Amino acid sequence: MTAKTRPPATTIAFPILAIAFVFLAPFIGFDAGAQPPSLSSLTLSAVMTVIMLGAVFAAVHHADVIAHRVGEPFGTLVLTLAVTIIEVALIESIVLTPGSSPALARDTVFAVIMIVCNGLVGLCILWGGLRHHEQEFQTSGASVYLSVLAALSILTLVLPNYTLTAIGPYFSNTQLIFVSIITVILYVAFLFIQTSRHTDYFRAESGPAQNGDHAYPSGRLVSASVVLLLLALCGVILIAKKFATILEIGLSHIGAPQAVSGIVIAIVVLAPESITAVRAALRNELQKSLNLALGSSLATIGLTIPAVAITNVFIDKQIEIGLSSRDTLLLGLTLYLSLLTFGSGRTNILAGLVHIVVFATFLFLVFIP
Repeated sequence: MTAKTRPPATTIAFPILAIAFVFLAPFIGFDAGAQPPSLSSLTLSAVMTVIMLGAVFAAVHHADVIAHRVGEPFGTLVLTLAVTIIEVALIESIVLTPGSSPALARDTVFAVIMIVCNGLVGLCILWGGLRHHEQEFQTSGASVYLSVLAALSILTLVLPNYTLTAIGPYFSNTQLIFVSIITVILYVAFLFIQTSRHTDYFRAESGPAQNGDHAYPSGRLVSASVVLLLLALCGVILIAKKFATILEIGLSHIGAPQAVSGIVIAIVVLAPESITAVRAALRNELQKSLNLALGSSLATIGLTIPAVAITNVFIDKQIEIGLSSRDTLLLGLTLYLSLLTFGSGRTNILAGLVHIVVFATFLFLVFIP
């Protein structure tokens, strides 16, 4: 059945407002880095942030419309790629800012892994378990996600601490290029498995009947969503530079740890997709939740690290990519718990609570190391 509903007005307005704001900013005298900030610059900064967040949510909404039409597992792939494009734009905007933290890419990628694999997964399992007692998913798909995630995270975030060419938590340019290439190869291989070779690994074995969810978006609605998705992504990418400047000034003003920048970026880009994942878990569609959550973490490493690496090789700026011993321990604990959680094909509220506790510990140690 084909649905003929129109997109919500906000999902049309915010992509247009984002593009309009970028082009009108010079004419209204907006300077994101103005010091000391005036009342008008603070007001315009707040308005710009709201517009950017609205465009992010709009982008995910339109990606979700397209995803609903193309079905699983291609649907979640559309969502994760849209989110990753936004994330890369935000990271690159801050990386290219003079005096930016050389550890931003690492902090953001690690924050995404912790938010997704502990915070989001824990919330989906806990809330889904409270409503449906136990939920089922495909262990074959979960094992594919975790095997690739473990390899990518260790190779990109832990290995730099044990190489000898560059001293410290760094890769040399040659090593960085090599790791970027194998990262892309692994991610492309995963996409081949997900979308072609073993698509059945990522589909729910038996989905419950959804009230009204069998109505597919009309061709006209999908076409409109494609255009609006592109507008929203362009708007976010263009605004990202100004938002990066505001974020850096704001965090330095309050004396926040450098890692908070990565957490803020991760939260901004993951918020809409996280809402979709939690709603799916509440509808007893845990498989879709896991596709969204774990797919996001894979896309983040598989696409963000190479994109940032290429940029930094060209501008000759060394990026700090290796995790501290404390964060390495948290990463190892996260991967170990994920193997236990997704090893049986069934979940309960205890598993969700354990992941949330680890996520809370991660946040606590950021501010009180």
